[in-house]
Amino acid sequence: MSPNEVLALLMFVGFIVSVFTGYPVAWLLGGLSVLFTALAIILEVDFHVPVGVGWNYTSLTIDRIWNVMENWVMVALPMFILMGLLLDRSGIAKRLMTSIARLLGPVRGGLAITVTVIGLLLAATTGIIGASVVLLALLGLPVMLEHGYDKSLAAGTVCAVGTLGILIPPSIMLVLMADRMAMSVGDLFLGAVFPGALLGGLYITYLIGYGMLRPEGAPSFKGEAIDWLAIWELFLAIVPAAFLILAVLGSIFFGLATPTEAAGVGAAGALLLALLNKALTWGVLREVIYETTRTTAFIFAVLLGATAYSLVLRGLGGDQLIERALLGLPFEPSGVIICILFATFLLGFFLDWIELTLIILPLVSPIVVNLGFDPVWFTILFAVCLQTSFLTPPVGFAIFYLKGVAPEGIGVTAIYRGVVPFILLQLLGLTIIFNWTELVTWLPAQAYSQ
Repeated sequence: MSPNEVLALLMFVGFIVSVFTGYPVAWLLGGLSVLFTALAIILEVDFHVPVGVGWNYTSLTIDRIWNVMENWVMVALPMFILMGLLLDRSGIAKRLMTSIARLLGPVRGGLAITVTVIGLLLAATTGIIGASVVLLALLGLPVMLEHGYDKSLAAGTVCAVGTLGILIPPSIMLVLMADRMAMSVGDLFLGAVFPGALLGGLYITYLIGYGMLRPEGAPSFKGEAIDWLAIWELFLAIVPAAFLILAVLGSIFFGLATPTEAAGVGAAGALLLALLNKALTWGVLREVIYETTRTTAFIFAVLLGATAYSLVLRGLGGDQLIERALLGLPFEPSGVIICILFATFLLGFFLDWIELTLIILPLVSPIVVNLGFDPVWFTILFAVCLQTSFLTPPVGFAIFYLKGVAPEGIGVTAIYRGVVPFILLQLLGLTIIFNWTELVTWLPAQAYSQ
């Protein structure tokens, strides 16, 4: 290995190790870029080892940051975040919980299925994982425990379903991926619709099977009688969420708006729904704006740090090192994809989706394209794989979100046991998408054929 490649390898390992120090990731990424630029200069000046990376090269970060900040695609990020936070406080989810639980109560596992259906609807209107997990936990977890549900099943359902928002559009992760990969946000949104529905279907199938095989852990219950009034109330509860989904995704699919414009439409729609539900007060509005600004600033800080880190890593030949390592594997092209996904799954135990999206995806994506694979298909595969990072210890954020609001008696061990079946279901879904590319590519192709 050349001195450049040794530095690139040390830089990559240094980031993974430094994550465990607890320092903010944005500062770690920026700091490592400065540190390894200084090491490259020392090698070149004091030891006469040609490296080719110096302050003049690293200063290109400023141009890269400017390109990021003037990208109109990134305007969609705060709009989708605002939309999700407003919906979290609009009362729509609580109304859905009451109506759907009344309909599915007599079914074994019906309450868990209710939480899954609500999670799917929330995922299609917000990409905020923390908000979804906390809301589902507050609404569904006490009810399931009260009716005798197994603690691990109840906790695992809330955790897994809450993470669907990171994949199902409008997803802030897909917006960030589109920016990094210079791809169409609309393509990724449309490509993620069926994979997201597939995961939701797998969850519901598992819950139905669990209710049949272990009825004591997922019992049915008899609530109010089901009549036309109950069905009408369910319809009225679903209409607001359906309206917002149609406004955002429908406007993109039918070519009426760009994803950035659709984000504005979604934010305005969420504002209107909160107002109609009498949930929009000055206090709520101030809190939502504060949280939107805070979350957006966090994402952009990591984005800027990753821009500097990626520039230096590429300057040291890190991308070429990874390309040679992957292409040198004794596998067919499909085997290379499997190795990338497996490595991503393992890295998800320690790194957050933002770091993996900003650092790993841009490095491996050119290799995938050179191997002849569809970039949209691979990006969605990568996104599904990243979804598991919310459930895998020790950096499983959905687990910590749930633990923070879980009723007394639900420990971390019970949550870990509960998420394991859902992680396996996600891997099953990943396998299905890997072998059936049309799940991703069909809907974008239909949009272009119109």
